[in-house]
Amino acid sequence: MAAAKLLAIFGTRPEAIKLLPVVTALRAHPGIETRLCATAQHRALLDQVLAMGGIRPDIDLDLMRPGQPLGTLAARLALELDKVLEREQPDRVMVQGDTATAMAAALCAYHRRIPVSHVEAGLRSGNLHQPWPEEGNRRIISIVADQHFAPTPKAAETLLGEGVDPSAVHITGNTVVDALHAMQARLAVDPAMAQGLDALAARFSDRRIILVTAHRRENLDAMGRIADALRALAARRDSALVLPAHPNPRAGAVLKARLAGLSNVALVEPLDYPHFVRLLALSHLVLTDSGGIQEEAPALGKPVLIMRETTERPEGVEAGTARLVGTNPHSIVAETARLLDDPHAHAAMAQAHSPFGDGHAAPRIAALVARAMSAALV
Repeated sequence: MAAAKLLAIFGTRPEAIKLLPVVTALRAHPGIETRLCATAQHRALLDQVLAMGGIRPDIDLDLMRPGQPLGTLAARLALELDKVLEREQPDRVMVQGDTATAMAAALCAYHRRIPVSHVEAGLRSGNLHQPWPEEGNRRIISIVADQHFAPTPKAAETLLGEGVDPSAVHITGNTVVDALHAMQARLAVDPAMAQGLDALAARFSDRRIILVTAHRRENLDAMGRIADALRALAARRDSALVLPAHPNPRAGAVLKARLAGLSNVALVEPLDYPHFVRLLALSHLVLTDSGGIQEEAPALGKPVLIMRETTERPEGVEAGTARLVGTNPHSIVAETARLLDDPHAHAAMAQAHSPFGDGHAAPRIAALVARAMSAALV
């Protein structure tokens, strides 16, 4: 009997980080051929992860273009991915998260009546414009997928509330915790993987590091306010801010213009995953408007202040590991100062239980996918 073929499609660094543990687990299942298609929606950052894992995609569409509008990207993704599906004829497609790549791949598979497995399903903010366009992408994928791997019970409840067949919803944990634990283990054996941070760690050895990530599209008009808050925090002598750059030039330009030259602010180039994990471990707390770090930081006991009005990961807020602070400079500064000045407040968030999984999501997902694919062949 020929092996069943799974095609995993991804385009960004977060997708690769969260899908590769599943791909590794799937390759331990006999009777399944797992192939990888990279759209390269984010070229350089994606390549970092693939190189780190020694992974070469079977198909690389290389669709990244500077300044590419979302509509143009979605159209190109649909056109090229449909050609891939026609050539490959997979028995199942797997996507992760909420990117344009994931949405286009799921739609193309649906049009060809190919079943879709969705890793990290059921996340919702309840606001189609925050985060944008990710909230819309998630909802579209949920309509066409037939396997929904929810990272938390709340995500599963959301899917059931939307009418998804209960037999198609599986609570697995989030694979980012698997990836984080695996990288920590690798760094313990080979710390040289992240030695590029040695100078930064020495520079700020007497200060508490605040890791800052800010790049969301819906926050672009608020970057000036975020920068004002960061400048105020930079006036403290007991802490330091480290801001890894993001490919979005509009976000980076505002922050760089307002923060460059400050002695206890480090504006660093985009970090590969080993260096990011080390920086997260070095940090005292996290200020962010991104999504994945809301899951990663609690796994390492790092409080997260979310510079957004809503989050599609409310479990962190409910568990006490994260807090929404919006983009008002006063709120950002006040909440950050509270965690810096009140050890009990910091400890309460740092010691709260992470709701995002136990590091074994990937084998659970692989087993469920393998079972479904085997059943389809009977």
